[in-house]
Amino acid sequence: MNKSEQKRFDELYHKHLRALKLQGMSDKTIDAYSRAVRRISAWFDCCPDRLEPEQLAGYFSELVESHSWSTVKLDRCGLQFFYKHVLERDWQWVKMIRAPKIRSLPDILSVAEIERLIGAARKLRYRVFVLTTYSMGLRLGETLALQVGDIDAGRKQVHIRRGKGHKDRLVPLPDLTCRALRALWSRHQHPHLLFPKANGSMETVRQAPSPMDRGGVQTAMKKMLADCGIKKKPPFTPCAIPSPRTC
Repeated sequence: MNKSEQKRFDELYHKHLRALKLQGMSDKTIDAYSRAVRRISAWFDCCPDRLEPEQLAGYFSELVESHSWSTVKLDRCGLQFFYKHVLERDWQWVKMIRAPKIRSLPDILSVAEIERLIGAARKLRYRVFVLTTYSMGLRLGETLALQVGDIDAGRKQVHIRRGKGHKDRLVPLPDLTCRALRALWSRHQHPHLLFPKANGSMETVRQAPSPMDRGGVQTAMKKMLADCGIKKKPPFTPCAIPSPRTC
């Protein structure tokens, strides 16, 4: 881009980021939608506010060949947001992009497999993490974000904050999970987090500013599945988790 084109792009991109924040989008959505605008701008080497529908159709045709449909859908939504909230223009052209409908069932772990999985964990924090996730039907990020104040042992429930759709909810707390969380917390005694990042000494863990690394947990889960000989992917979705009453 020349300087004037770059300046116009920077101004519109800044408005795009501001609009995303004002609309209450999550950090992941902001990252994905802003990346969509950067990607198409780099492709045409110009500010995307002057692109014609035919150019957009050609761009997405190429994107379908080089990227997954999930990426294509995210880019479409990101540009749709850009056109609607930043450029304030008609965005009917997005109807030309329709991802194929693929309905696949998640892998479901039986109670016996979950027990084997917990037994395969070599570290207490991973054993408690698996038990907590599966017994309460949580997503990976929801378990990582759990804090001491979210646990109501008296009422046997847990407050899940800003779950899917930025919605809070209360979930039942099984007795076994409650005892396991207490045992884990008694080890690190972090003032806030139930699953703090475990690097260095126990004092370092106690002062950790963030939860365990998401990628590290996923890697540990895959290894535990392999050690158990379970040929399934970790679902981490409530629809693939047995009822808490059976755990």
